[in-house]
Amino acid sequence: MDDLTAAVDDIANDVGLSGVIRIDVAGTTVVERAYGHAHRGLGIANRPDMQYGIASGAKSFTALAVMSLIETGQLELRTTARSLLGTDLPLIDDRVTVEHLLAHRSGIGDYLDENVEHDLHDYLLAVPMQNLATTEQFVPVLDGAPTKFAPGERFEYCNGGFVVLALMAERSSGVLFHDLVQQRVLDPAGLGDTAFLRSDELPGRAALGYVDDDGLRTNVFHLPVRGNGDGGIYTTLADAHALWEALYAGSIVSLDNVALMTRVHSDTTDEDGQYGLGFWLDTDNDAVSMHGFDTGAAFVSVTRRAAGITYTTISNTTRGAWPVSQRLGELLRSPS
Repeated sequence: MDDLTAAVDDIANDVGLSGVIRIDVAGTTVVERAYGHAHRGLGIANRPDMQYGIASGAKSFTALAVMSLIETGQLELRTTARSLLGTDLPLIDDRVTVEHLLAHRSGIGDYLDENVEHDLHDYLLAVPMQNLATTEQFVPVLDGAPTKFAPGERFEYCNGGFVVLALMAERSSGVLFHDLVQQRVLDPAGLGDTAFLRSDELPGRAALGYVDDDGLRTNVFHLPVRGNGDGGIYTTLADAHALWEALYAGSIVSLDNVALMTRVHSDTTDEDGQYGLGFWLDTDNDAVSMHGFDTGAAFVSVTRRAAGITYTTISNTTRGAWPVSQRLGELLRSPS
């Protein structure tokens, strides 16, 4: 596997990756590498065992928590948002359901609309970051975005929809969202290094997220102080791999529901392929993946069960993970 490691190093160095890569083939870790710095000011290098913010990679954790609540009867796929929101967020169409939200087919307006061109150096949120630590604190931020289209009409990626799911999960279960993910996803999967960490009190093994490819400016003023349903969980390479293993062992939700979540619900309008319920799909390559991208964080984790291949790239800068993952996919298309 020395040739594979050398090829991975070449890809990472060519892209300028600051972050980590892991590849598993047939149940064996064949590559585990780190590049760049976790703390530039102190000269602390990235390591494979460090915790990294994975931005929208958290959506898969949210989807699994919601599906777990469906299995235990607190929610149904047909449960409407309105039935739990009451008079909150009145611009959300009364017909929007859990399934619409999980599939990015709700049509609700987005508080952080990725279809609008943004400069990732901008400060995009309308409230101070420190005021976004709990799910309920997001309600005023979510309010005021008008409906874009009728529920179920089409796919359109929506960050706000997954915060609404977190809010519905809290209200239906009586358990705070972060605790719910811990109980329903992290504990069953054995993910001891995955958590919704606060950016203003990161532990020693957590990498800082950097706005630029060089320099010392971090993303602490760009993102909520604590992530929620749409993004911001921290994880490690080992835990990202362990999530896939637990998912396909039926340890988090039933295998029938794993199949439901990883079945195509939408063809997307870009190069990302298809979407299920909380997971991205590439049916041409028998791949299921989790994606994340934000200021100072990027993440792609892909599993191809039939081929026995899983690979993960995490970056503590905005760019890097995506081009690396694309090239890893090409490299691993026909493994020797």
